[in-house]
Amino acid sequence: MGFVQRKTTGGSIEEVSIISKGVNIEGKFVSQGNVRIDGIVNGDIFVSGNLTLGESSEVRGEVRAENLTLSGKVTGAVSVAEKLILESKSYLKGDLSARILVVEPGAFLEGKCTMSEAESVSGELVSE
Repeated sequence: MGFVQRKTTGGSIEEVSIISKGVNIEGKFVSQGNVRIDGIVNGDIFVSGNLTLGESSEVRGEVRAENLTLSGKVTGAVSVAEKLILESKSYLKGDLSARILVVEPGAFLEGKCTMSEAESVSGELVSE
């Protein structure tokens, strides 16, 4: 796993943990920060920050994150507290829950979609 620091538009620095292509994870993956996955995960993913699943990513299991950008493949339930972006090459087979949903042309989605108030990654309602 690698770490990258990058500047946000506000000038602050955020760290991103990276799971590279060619890495396979078996079991539950939990992170308190931002994560990018380009490898394969057979198990659940719980991320308190932003999660990016790149084009080469494959996930079989439940996914929970604050925000999710999906370009790869997920088979399992997805729960996002804020914004879920399904990019044009994404594949999602499973139920999803998000406050904001963006679907690009070409994205594949099979499952029930629920738009709801903001929830934390743990499933508790977030006061706005």
